[in-house]
Amino acid sequence: MPYVDEVLERVKQQNPDQPEFYQAVYEVLESLRPAIAKKESAYRKSALLERLTTPERAILFRVPWVDDRGQVQVNNGYRVQFNSAIGPYKGGLRFHPSVNLSVIKFLGFEQVFKNSLTGLPIGGGKGGADFDPKGKSDREVMAFCQSFMTELSKYIGPDTDVPAGDIGVGSREIGYLFGQYKRLSGRYEGVLTGKGLSYGGSLARTQATGYGLLYIVDEMLRCNGKSLEGKTVAVSGAGNVATYAIEKAWQLGAKPVTCSDSTGWIYDPDGIDVATLTVVKHVRRARLTEYAAARPGSVCHEGKGVWSIPCDVALPCATQNELLLEDAKVLAAGGCFAVAEGANMPTSLDATAYLQSHGVLFCPGKASNAGGVATSALEMSQNSQRLSWSFEEVDAKLSDIMVKIFHNLDEAANAYDMPGNYVAGANIAGFLKVADAMDAQGYV
Repeated sequence: MPYVDEVLERVKQQNPDQPEFYQAVYEVLESLRPAIAKKESAYRKSALLERLTTPERAILFRVPWVDDRGQVQVNNGYRVQFNSAIGPYKGGLRFHPSVNLSVIKFLGFEQVFKNSLTGLPIGGGKGGADFDPKGKSDREVMAFCQSFMTELSKYIGPDTDVPAGDIGVGSREIGYLFGQYKRLSGRYEGVLTGKGLSYGGSLARTQATGYGLLYIVDEMLRCNGKSLEGKTVAVSGAGNVATYAIEKAWQLGAKPVTCSDSTGWIYDPDGIDVATLTVVKHVRRARLTEYAAARPGSVCHEGKGVWSIPCDVALPCATQNELLLEDAKVLAAGGCFAVAEGANMPTSLDATAYLQSHGVLFCPGKASNAGGVATSALEMSQNSQRLSWSFEEVDAKLSDIMVKIFHNLDEAANAYDMPGNYVAGANIAGFLKVADAMDAQGYV
């Protein structure tokens, strides 16, 4: 049996209740077959794939906290430190009811390759809790964050593991988490990224994932004889990634016409108004119905349907498995010629395969979503040097990183006779760097 198949079977048997994690491993290993085949005997002897698909450490802990009624609540907290071969663990914290060990392991595994692609010295990790900040008071969120960090602080540090934000963890949560870490450790250090500008944060970090997504899309299109200028863009999500992807799309000459949240989606034929979206989702923390009320020309729909709108470019920026096979068929039939993932694994495997087989340029999240973690690493550098770079400096570095990521995955795809297969190119380029570092450091 080929080595890849042996490892896939092992992962399935050892993690039978973790479908998200298995999906991520399957997607990566399938595309790595040509690279594995070249060194299969050596990789098998060193059990490299077994080590690669097993976290170095997985931490599960309870998070007790007191709500505004005086009732004690208990949530599950997680931190999976997946791979530190090329640097300290780096990856976000997600606070959402859907969080479980499978989701955190899938995100941590993806993070290993995403971080490798940035070219920066950061390993892969991920964490979070099944806590929902929605509908909670600031005091309740603070109580939860302080309890969460009381346990997490035992396992992180600026040279060990540097978490950041993710779904449900924004500037408010990062502030509470950092304050508690400082209180417990007695040290003021860059242990978290995504911090506020007044206490060590980086300019452009908030915009980084959305901006980075458009920088790599722009480069991908240019290298394939296309352009964003005058194109219609469909975007899902309404958080930081989606909002700043929409903003940068406008700046690059495109017209973004959709966004969505957990209750529904907006179609604005005049183009999504960034100022209105920001007020509704990031200031008021309200539903998109308020956007529709403020923009009479727009239409608000319940449920899902973003991908039903004809577009040239589609940017899924919400959550995993939000773009399914039927959506892919609708997009391709409607003339969509490029899809790039702003979220972590938002496109199902069969949808990805369909888009690729129908000539749609497809950039996977581990490449196109890497702007956030790249800028987090830039924040770590600023913290270490006690410096603060201008917005323009950080943005220029981000653009450069994203352009290099595209060319790295493009070159890897070409080197293994899979031109245009950017999924395989991203996985191979990220894998080879990590594999080399793991081999150099022995069987650890």
